[in-house]
Amino acid sequence: MKIVFMGTPDFAVASLAALQQAGFNIVAVVTAPDKPAGRGQKLNESAVKLYALEHQIPVLQPEKLKNPDFLAELKSYQADLQVVVAFRMLPEVVWNMPPRGTINLHGSLLPQYRGAAPINHAIINGEKESGVTTFFLTHEIDTGDIILSDSIDIGNDETAGELHDKLMDLGAKLLVKTVTAIAQNNVSEQPQPQTEELKHAPKIFKDDCKVNWNNNTQEVYNLIRGLSPYPTAFTILNDKTLKVFKAELELKEPGIAAGGFLTDGKTFLKFATKDGFIKLLDIQYEGKKRMQIADFLRGIRL
Repeated sequence: MKIVFMGTPDFAVASLAALQQAGFNIVAVVTAPDKPAGRGQKLNESAVKLYALEHQIPVLQPEKLKNPDFLAELKSYQADLQVVVAFRMLPEVVWNMPPRGTINLHGSLLPQYRGAAPINHAIINGEKESGVTTFFLTHEIDTGDIILSDSIDIGNDETAGELHDKLMDLGAKLLVKTVTAIAQNNVSEQPQPQTEELKHAPKIFKDDCKVNWNNNTQEVYNLIRGLSPYPTAFTILNDKTLKVFKAELELKEPGIAAGGFLTDGKTFLKFATKDGFIKLLDIQYEGKKRMQIADFLRGIRL
């Protein structure tokens, strides 16, 4: 079975490597175009591209997925199956091309958390469970028939970064099982369950990352966990952005207005919420490097 793999970040590399190590024939990868980054605007190659080059797999990097030259090149590989992990939305002319269809690995237990940021939103919403799902692509995003899924618990203090790494490994294993089942004609896909309460996982923008100290302590704590290490929750301190990577919660009557803070100037800095405090532990102040709170307090007067 010839497979074309589509993906861009590290999350996708684990799946690509697992498929290759399982002996599947990856004939090409499709990934994002190189992007300029940093002060020198040096072109940044995607994690999937770097892996593919290292393993002598042909790389396609279309700007537009409906470009006739790209479609002709993609067709020339005569893939039986396309596998998508952490890529962009595909037009029908692409996902409908291979005879065995196109499958996607998604970082949630579908139908919940359809969208671009399922891992972040699951933690922001205080979920205790997450997982991965494989499904066949269809017209509407993340709505196709489910092939397989696997679940995992979310720890009370777990961050999006930590859950990302667990789901990356869990997803790679599930994808190998899925492709094996397809190769053996042993797939019995099921329509996604119909449920009235659907939780969505849209792309996260900067405004979504600003802490609202009028919320309760658990909600603020979940936001910080759900955005760590990226794109990172932040607040404003002395007219500068203060990013928060790690914190602790204190559930006790704050005694000061929400958004106010207490500090000894040496070891702790904690902000009041509606019903407690968030104690900052690992932060980055605008113009400074990331640091522990004690190091930050040594260099600033609040």
